[in-house]
Amino acid sequence: MTHHGGPSFAALAPVAVGLAAYLVGVRVGRQRGRGWPTWRTVSFGAGALAVAAAVAPPAMHAAHGDLRVHMVQHVVLGMLAPIGLVLGAPVTVALRALPVSSARRLARVLRSAPVRVVSHPAAALVLNVGGMAALYATPLYTATQGSAVLHAAVHAHVLAAGCLFTWAVLAGPDPAPHAAGMGTRLGVLFASIAAHAVLSKLMFARLWPAGVSAAEETQTAAQIMYYGGDLAEALLLAVLLAAWLRGDRRQTLGRWLPDRSRPAETAAPRGLGPARATGGG
Repeated sequence: MTHHGGPSFAALAPVAVGLAAYLVGVRVGRQRGRGWPTWRTVSFGAGALAVAAAVAPPAMHAAHGDLRVHMVQHVVLGMLAPIGLVLGAPVTVALRALPVSSARRLARVLRSAPVRVVSHPAAALVLNVGGMAALYATPLYTATQGSAVLHAAVHAHVLAAGCLFTWAVLAGPDPAPHAAGMGTRLGVLFASIAAHAVLSKLMFARLWPAGVSAAEETQTAAQIMYYGGDLAEALLLAVLLAAWLRGDRRQTLGRWLPDRSRPAETAAPRGLGPARATGGG
């Protein structure tokens, strides 16, 4: 297998910056008198630490030499870490911490046509599962082993697609431009479970990605995708049902209204009012 140079700690920099920005946002919000559930901060921190563990040099080095380790890395980046990150509600943290003018610009981005398209649960499913199929059923995986840029781009896509899919299925806790019903979101989630199962079985039977490792190693990697995907999607289903059972319907952009009792400089942009900031968030 071709190596494109030794692993570097550079991949950890975006994770550290993102976590620091989140913590600063939470602090600014609290300084403005807006409480924030500690469990959401812990959730985002756990997601960030999971990403850091997946892209740290030891994991990257091991993944280059072993498809099984790569698959564990993929499950963490694309399925498990996004649950923690999305439950941390980073967009809400930003809306509460940014100046009103900047928060309004962010709100406009969230309402833009491209975001509306990609954040629909069905579109998010295609980007998520389609990306995995392209990686393992084509020569793309082999190509990433010889290109540092392509390798980084694939990891970025896996994480971004995983977060987008999780956000679309949960319809929150951050505001989302789509208010897809529970039936649609459950249907998309079950479609994702089925698609992961089909892809992992094809990998097992046809030894995808072709020619990168011994048959036994490839089949073990396929099993990791199968069972790791089941675990992640079971967690996502549990979170979705728990939110539904407690009547958590405050994520849609159109339902978020400013609190007119606060001074203008701390009020949220129109149409993007604050999340409930006490108790369980």
